[in-house]
Amino acid sequence: MQRNLMIKVLVIVATVLVCIVGIIGFPTSMNGLKANVAKNIRLGLDLKGGSHLVLQVQVQDAAKTIADQTIDGLREDARTRNIIIAGYDRNDPATLADTNSIQVNIHGVDVAKTQIFRNLVTERYPDWILTPVDTNNYRMNMKPTSLLELKRNTVRQSLDTIDKRVNKLGLTEPTVQAHGDPVTASEILVELPGVDDPARVKDLIGTTAQLKIVEVKNEGPWKSPEEALGSKGGILPLNTELREYVTSGTSSGWYLVSRTPVITGQDMRNARPAVDPDSPGRWETSFTLGQDGARRFEKFTSSNIGNRLAVLLDNQIRSVATIQSTISDSGRINGLASQEESSDLSLVLNAGALPAGIKYLHQRTIGPSLGADSIREGIYSGLAGLVAVILVMLMYYKRSGLNAVLALLLNTVLLIAALAYFSAVLTLPGIAGIILTVGMAVDSNVLIFERIREELRSGKSIPAAIDAGFGKAWWTIVDTHVTTIVSCLFLFIFGSGPVKGFAVTLVIGLLANVFTAVFVSRVIFDWELSGKQTMKELSI
Repeated sequence: MQRNLMIKVLVIVATVLVCIVGIIGFPTSMNGLKANVAKNIRLGLDLKGGSHLVLQVQVQDAAKTIADQTIDGLREDARTRNIIIAGYDRNDPATLADTNSIQVNIHGVDVAKTQIFRNLVTERYPDWILTPVDTNNYRMNMKPTSLLELKRNTVRQSLDTIDKRVNKLGLTEPTVQAHGDPVTASEILVELPGVDDPARVKDLIGTTAQLKIVEVKNEGPWKSPEEALGSKGGILPLNTELREYVTSGTSSGWYLVSRTPVITGQDMRNARPAVDPDSPGRWETSFTLGQDGARRFEKFTSSNIGNRLAVLLDNQIRSVATIQSTISDSGRINGLASQEESSDLSLVLNAGALPAGIKYLHQRTIGPSLGADSIREGIYSGLAGLVAVILVMLMYYKRSGLNAVLALLLNTVLLIAALAYFSAVLTLPGIAGIILTVGMAVDSNVLIFERIREELRSGKSIPAAIDAGFGKAWWTIVDTHVTTIVSCLFLFIFGSGPVKGFAVTLVIGLLANVFTAVFVSRVIFDWELSGKQTMKELSI
């Protein structure tokens, strides 16, 4: 008996030591102690301060890209089937609402191949509805179901990409999640604890990194768009657009380029910063392509040697180069001003290209002083509740109340240590969860103590009453804790960040409570009994 009791005591002591190490580490000074606690106990946005951003995904950008790819595919399929088509174009939705009318126009379809053309669209483009305008002109509109799926996928991909970018910045537990209606939402919530000047992070998030390598029509550059339009009689050729060549923030003219890219950022496999070998002191970002992108790039460059290519990043030309030979699976984006710009671009490309642009709807910065006020008020309220509970337990249950107090203090230590070990973030709702845990921990002790009292009144000896009290209260404690944990599970699945924080701290506290109220409290009673051969009265 004594040997088993000693083993249990050693388990409790070892648990306490592990918890203390998790909270304070191995400090060598008082400053080191404070630094370790600040590092291990991670604070959320409402306690630490930081930035709160609401972004809107410009879904129309993704719709335009899909329409351009559809035009490119139609052109290739029509050529393969010897269908003569005079030209293609699409509308230009400027807002999210306009996206519902994304449209591709097909002009001058060979009348003799009309049925073949219709069969082609039905077979190869099931997401589009083909409607004849007249004898040889048609329009294609994306089906509503396909358009809704495009919106969902665009927001989902944007969410994943932004999450990767933010996490690669090394921030402590940022929040990136959908915001608004779960079905039709085009907004994303980003919370950055500890970032009170999010300018660079905002730039990285908002950089769409829509990398495109496009063909330069061998004309230009022009000094202005007006000069370019003047040289073309005010009308640009079909499937072309004007783009500005920007180097180090300075315009180097305007070029006429193809609207259909040869490859895009989605074809990227890897990107890394490097020093530009052709311009010492300047930086570049080198990249490699995936298998499909490399195949298309090789096919294009092999048949266009002597022509020029432009690298477009967010619709601005970053470099223009002449194709000297066939290029397969690698390339460079040069003309970058600094190592930071090169590193940021590599990070963005590696994290994946955003499928659409980003617009900032709302930004709020929470100062650390407000978070400090929340921490102080939370600690005050927690201490007030803890002191009140301790006084009531000591007054009502006398010396056995000390047993409950020790278990309660250990429960709090276990909870904080678990948050530290699991790298969980403590928020203001999390503090509320801790305070609620204190109440539930006391409730478990009350169940046990009252059961022991009933057993003593029935005439049982003190050891038998303690054994029966813990045994009979066990299933009641399990029932109450399981139902609360199930409720917390629903809060975690369907709740937002702060609600999840509340659920996590409450669940950890409940699990710790089972250990302290049942195991630790029982060991304390057994220790008290072991020192006396016969105990005639139990202070409870």
